[in-house]
Amino acid sequence: MASRVLSSLLIALVALVCNGQAAASRTASDARASTPEPALPAILKIFETYEVVGIQAAHAQKDVDDFILSLIRDPRFPETVNDIVVECGNVRYQPILDRYIAGEDVAFTEVQHVWRDTTQAMCGESGFFEQLYPLVRAINQHLPAARRLRVVAADPPIDWAKVQTAKDITPFFDRDGSIASVMESEVLSKHRKALMLFGIFHLLHRSGPGPGDAVTIYEHRYPGKTFVISTLGYYSTNGESLTDFHAGLGAWPSLLRTKNSRLGSLSLGAFLPTPVTTDSDCNVVDAVTGKSSKTVAGLLDAFLYLGPQDLQLSEAIPADIALDHAYRSEWLRRLKVSGLPGPSTNEAVDAEVIAGAADPILVTPRNPDAKELYPMIKQACLLRKHAAPNTAP
Repeated sequence: MASRVLSSLLIALVALVCNGQAAASRTASDARASTPEPALPAILKIFETYEVVGIQAAHAQKDVDDFILSLIRDPRFPETVNDIVVECGNVRYQPILDRYIAGEDVAFTEVQHVWRDTTQAMCGESGFFEQLYPLVRAINQHLPAARRLRVVAADPPIDWAKVQTAKDITPFFDRDGSIASVMESEVLSKHRKALMLFGIFHLLHRSGPGPGDAVTIYEHRYPGKTFVISTLGYYSTNGESLTDFHAGLGAWPSLLRTKNSRLGSLSLGAFLPTPVTTDSDCNVVDAVTGKSSKTVAGLLDAFLYLGPQDLQLSEAIPADIALDHAYRSEWLRRLKVSGLPGPSTNEAVDAEVIAGAADPILVTPRNPDAKELYPMIKQACLLRKHAAPNTAP
């Protein structure tokens, strides 16, 4: 019994020391929080004190996606990170994805279903994911089995072959719940290090509709594990000051922590359009207002700066998608069934591709008026109330 008590005391002491070291490390980080840091080494170092780093990806932001690919190509990345968890990945295809990423003989046309057949139309035309999956596969071929990266899909297991009406989609609307569940079962419960690649409104702390966005949901059980990075959105495109970055570092890409910084004291609306959600009666409401934190410093941990805000580039649709008329016809069918705005014919898609080539500068709209979408959002909410929960394939 004495031996067990002594052992318990030693374990507690070790834990206390480790926690103290982690706290000291974070205190040191807070002290330099308002000074920008070179982004790539800073992010790799963040993994020393956090298990998860979340960055927005594949939302037509070429500069962001190029930076992420550079981060993953860094030889230190597989020494630091175990998993890459993705928004554009249908969980029903995880076995195929695992075999492809491991280097097995899987046709590219087969693994394309992972990101082409998600609930999100934007995934099906993403150039970023057309590059990410083959890149990770190639990296793994040079690594021993114990250090190989895994890509984890987190989008609900929708089967588009069975979707004919909007009601068929509603069982798969709880995307944040799906993401949180995957993060808990595949990453956090196993104490693995993960890079999360999602839209920013899945990553915020203490935010989101209902029970919250994905990070908010799993932070109830796994608090303090996740470091969230956002772009500056439309900030400074109308002349707002960026001295926080220019005076401190004068170069990019750079990372500015929000704690103790001027930018961190601003509201989310200074950077990004305010997201909307629905209340218990399916009325459309602001998804951030009313949460415990109203400033950016309480919602995310750092900003990624990639150069002049008005010179960011948008991501072009890959040629293999632009030329694949059979897939594009199916993509348009899904768009119509979902009730989402967008082109209605392949000719209209062609026109958008050509127009995008002539105007590649990325423009993030400032708080766009989405009221014309409110009836559709409310109707989708009402359908969801009567839909069955997600079912596995």
